[in-house]
Amino acid sequence: MQPLNAPRRATLAAIPLRRDPAPTKWAYRMQRLWLTPLFRVMFRVGLPTFVLVSTVGIFLADQNRRDMISGGITEIRTQFQNRPEFMVDLVSVVGASPELADAVRARLDLKLPQSSFDIDLGAARARIQELDAIARADLIVRSGGVLEVAITERVPALLWRTDDGIEMLDATGHRVASLGARSDRPDLPIIAGDAADSATPEALALLQAAAPILPRVRGLVRVGERRWDVVLDRNQRILLPQDQPIAAIERLIALHQAGDLLGRDILAVDLRTEHRPVLRLAPYALTQLRQSQGIDTSGSEL
Repeated sequence: MQPLNAPRRATLAAIPLRRDPAPTKWAYRMQRLWLTPLFRVMFRVGLPTFVLVSTVGIFLADQNRRDMISGGITEIRTQFQNRPEFMVDLVSVVGASPELADAVRARLDLKLPQSSFDIDLGAARARIQELDAIARADLIVRSGGVLEVAITERVPALLWRTDDGIEMLDATGHRVASLGARSDRPDLPIIAGDAADSATPEALALLQAAAPILPRVRGLVRVGERRWDVVLDRNQRILLPQDQPIAAIERLIALHQAGDLLGRDILAVDLRTEHRPVLRLAPYALTQLRQSQGIDTSGSEL
């Protein structure tokens, strides 16, 4: 005989047990760890990066593999750089005389045809600008395989006579070229003296200030590396001061225009003392002056 509650027990046994919704201890810890921003970044970025770097490192650990990759890259780069559109076949020099253009090509010393990637334009420009006659050089690779060299030549401004010969200088005093004879450039003024080239701008300013008497100026002489003498025709010389020589020569020109000072029998005009110019007369002019004052050549009165 079955107990009265037997059917109820069978019904309860057939109902499945409900799972406890509370996470386990380890699941809880993993959930908390996943909520950490640093862990998510390390898991999503750091771990794949580590795997990738490790794989590449293991692959490149073999020297043969590294040589194979390096050789392949070099071959690809060489094939790309040697493409016809990148080859330079001609050097064009513009803005220079034929002689200077030949000197520029010789200084470049390029073995054409050559890839433009193999030409160091900066080094080539530096080699070209070592030529004294060149003030500036600009290099650019044009289409059609032409390396264009645009030259800005130095313009000779005056001549500098030295013990070794005559040099042409530009307005800054930089050497342009040597000159065989003074007659080769009669249009340029001439200077002389030690370190005269370093005072070229001042010499040009003096020549500009002496424009009214410029046809008579034979040149400038640097004295003691500190001041100038102006040499005129008829063996006349103007001694300029070290300080403010332009103002001194302007005062002399004013005196000359007022009384034809430089047209007289004068050997030298010493302007080194600002408020006391000194005139050095020719011997015969001094004799005539003494006679006009009633003094004989021996110094006694007539």
